[in-house]
Amino acid sequence: MPLDPDALEAWTFGEVAQAYADRDTMLYALGVGLGTDPLDERQLRYVTEPDLLAVPTMAAVLCHPGPWIADPRTGATRNRIVHGEQRMAFHRPLPAAGTLRAGFRVLGVEDKGADKGALVHVEKTLRDEATGEALATVVQTSFCRADGGFGRSFGPRLPLHPIPDRPADLELSLPTLPQSALLYRLNADRNPLHSSPDFARRAGFPRPILHGLCTYGVAAHAVIAGLLDYDAARLRAFDARFSAVVFPGDTITVEMWRDGAVASFRAWVRERDARVLDNGRALLG
Repeated sequence: MPLDPDALEAWTFGEVAQAYADRDTMLYALGVGLGTDPLDERQLRYVTEPDLLAVPTMAAVLCHPGPWIADPRTGATRNRIVHGEQRMAFHRPLPAAGTLRAGFRVLGVEDKGADKGALVHVEKTLRDEATGEALATVVQTSFCRADGGFGRSFGPRLPLHPIPDRPADLELSLPTLPQSALLYRLNADRNPLHSSPDFARRAGFPRPILHGLCTYGVAAHAVIAGLLDYDAARLRAFDARFSAVVFPGDTITVEMWRDGAVASFRAWVRERDARVLDNGRALLG
């Protein structure tokens, strides 16, 4: 069944508000690997008080709109949807605790063809509830593998960032824990694909897989550590395409190239020769 582009173009979302505490900020940071060295004062700023800082990519888990795309009116085949791409622009640092409000819109839909599926881009704007100030703009792309061929696209086509054709300037490897998915799921996404061995096997995986957004957060951790000396406020944007799964306990190796204010990156699990993130672009301040 193809997507319904008319329904998607007219789709309306209610605003979502969320209050969060310093505990939530610490939990997210621990979930993407901050605090691995508990003697590193630079990392401790993200996992301990009193001067707690938020990892910018925590914007991914705040004010989640819920499984709206599973609504039958979209025409999407729920069990054939995967997270394809993630883009974020950071306007102001996230507070370590506070109340945010988010608005959403379907930014665009790309029909790739009847046998190639479709892309659905959804934009979320996070604002401070008290001031109305925009903190982050998040674009999540869902790849609807079984739902192409409807013949009408709308909205912008979002180009993928090319990786430089030269050896990486820097490479950093960060471990994940066997329980990383069990830890990360406490942020927002309790999909049993990341926790139930039986569910994962029925989905075609030998065991539960790591959340793609956790892999994305680990890559942001690598860029913040390797290129910004843990000064995350200098991260202005962070985009990537998901290209393969990660299993909890894998070590994620992030290759980085710096060209002025733009850093390109991609991520691997070397033990399986799996490229797990590609077309990465970070804008540095």
